[in-house]
Amino acid sequence: MSGGTEASGERAIATAGAIRQALTGDGVVAHYVETSLTLPPQALELPPKAPPNLVNLPERAGLFIGRERELARLDAAFEEAGGVVVQAVHGLGGIGKSTLAAKWATGRTGAYNPVWWITAETPDDVRAGLADLAVALQPALRDALSPQARCERAVRWLAEHEGWLLVLDNVTDPADVRQLLGRTTGGRFLITTRRASGWHGIAEPLSLDVLELPQAVELFARIHGGPAEGVEELCAELGCLPLAVEQAAAYCAEARITPAAYAELLARSPERVFASGAEGADGAQTVARVWRVTMDRLADTPVAERILRVIAWWAPDGIPRTYLDPLADAADVTEALRRLAAHSMVSLREDGTVSVHRLVQAVARAGEGAEEAYDEAARLLVVQGLPCEDDVVWIGHVANLVGYFDMGRVPPEIWALVPMYFGDHAPSHDEAVGMYERALERAEGALRPQSRITLAVRRRLAECCWAAGDHDRAARLLSKNLTASMVVFGRKAPETIETGTALARLKLQRGDLGGGLSQARVSAQHAERTLGEGSAEALRAHAVIAEGWRLKALAKPRRSARTAVTEIERLLEKAVRAQGDAGEAALHLMWTLGEVRETAGDLAGAIRVTEEYLHRRPVPDDGVDAQGLSARERLDGLRRKAGTPDGA
Repeated sequence: MSGGTEASGERAIATAGAIRQALTGDGVVAHYVETSLTLPPQALELPPKAPPNLVNLPERAGLFIGRERELARLDAAFEEAGGVVVQAVHGLGGIGKSTLAAKWATGRTGAYNPVWWITAETPDDVRAGLADLAVALQPALRDALSPQARCERAVRWLAEHEGWLLVLDNVTDPADVRQLLGRTTGGRFLITTRRASGWHGIAEPLSLDVLELPQAVELFARIHGGPAEGVEELCAELGCLPLAVEQAAAYCAEARITPAAYAELLARSPERVFASGAEGADGAQTVARVWRVTMDRLADTPVAERILRVIAWWAPDGIPRTYLDPLADAADVTEALRRLAAHSMVSLREDGTVSVHRLVQAVARAGEGAEEAYDEAARLLVVQGLPCEDDVVWIGHVANLVGYFDMGRVPPEIWALVPMYFGDHAPSHDEAVGMYERALERAEGALRPQSRITLAVRRRLAECCWAAGDHDRAARLLSKNLTASMVVFGRKAPETIETGTALARLKLQRGDLGGGLSQARVSAQHAERTLGEGSAEALRAHAVIAEGWRLKALAKPRRSARTAVTEIERLLEKAVRAQGDAGEAALHLMWTLGEVRETAGDLAGAIRVTEEYLHRRPVPDDGVDAQGLSARERLDGLRRKAGTPDGA
């Protein structure tokens, strides 16, 4: 008995519902009764042609800006007659591949039939899209065949017909569509994908880049509802990536904020800003989520995400691949870069460098583990150090690195290496000063005002200030460094002596002859007593003393010239004892002595010293001796001035 239904009689069966089979009695014969499906006649053969104007396209063409070159390339590619033509538009997520495909396909609805759009992220998506196409071709098949059978019908129809256009949007892996492409002999496929590689033999790739700045500004204005102040700067900060510009414009319009305010939000909370889409928009179409999908696909290559998180702190272009070598085994690094490039997350250049979009960097910098990734990026730069193959490249990445985080995180080794090179590669003295002002502020805050690294940065800033014409500030900085150097190194340490000599030279150049000479003498005394009369520091101090006497002789010839001659001759004797009469220090002092003798009116002595200078001076290996030529010109002038032109 079941559900109130009662059986009566021997071997009777009671049932309250449908049953497929019931057997009772001896020698019974079982009979199966199945529901049969009667197919409509049109389902038994393929339709000879598609219904007129069969179009399935998304509404994306309305936001289309620019791309004339890419549209022209698609026109030319699809004009080829006969056979199947496949174009694969690839590029970074959010760069506008789908919008380009929708724009081009929308303009071709009169030339192709059907024009059918399939979201093709997975093989199941492709099969579902083809099944829908089969129903559009033969509506009677909707309930008559399984989805798998409908998919097969669509493929057979495509294989037997021409004049159609299929857009396969956002294909993840070429393997997902390879069989479909291989079974068709006519028609046109337009594929969009983040995969830059793997299309050999099945599709012609077309790389899509970011918008030009004017086009990005136009896109922003179209979504925002009009122009806005600061939009050019914001679009440049967003790297002219279409999805990021769309996202920013919609956000600014809804929140009623300026592009500048959006940029400030972006700087403070990039992970939140890049994940925020407009109300009513596709929540999956944000910069953060689009790229997160790609990184999820690379989860089986952990070195790939590690590389992205490291290079996020460096300059976006010109990253030497050798900088990444310490991250993992060479084969693992190469494989990770290959996969990142294949998914358009980075670009691998022929010169051995890597490039990455600045917004990819911004997203990679956001979230947990940022500090650890920063530390690793800094460590890798320390490993490269200086000198390296290209100092300018290294400095560019260091400059980017030190712009983030509390500067206490910057390794001391970075500060130790930067000062000797940073300003040398700056485009201008003013920019170099700005670099070192920031560097000094960070060094004093992260370390201490008297640290070795702070002293090095302050010294470089002083040199840059002098080159920029701010002599007073340069002198103050060096004076501060001299005091700090005495504390850090000691009064008679080489570092302190060298700083004192540099300060003496700067004072002379400013016209403080008394102060410069006095400081140079102190440096010379400490150097001679501590390091020796022939030490490099002593000889440098001697050269500054000689320069001071030369300037005093020029300023007051009658009062100082003869004393200057005596003092410089004494220094020359020390230099000859230290290096010989052809040593660099001796030759420099001899040159200065010739000038001072001329100033004192001793032309004969000046001629004699200059002749000796020419005799001792070695001729360079390349034969180009500009200083020797200058000495001959001086000697010629001295002889004419002395009334002995024959010698000249």
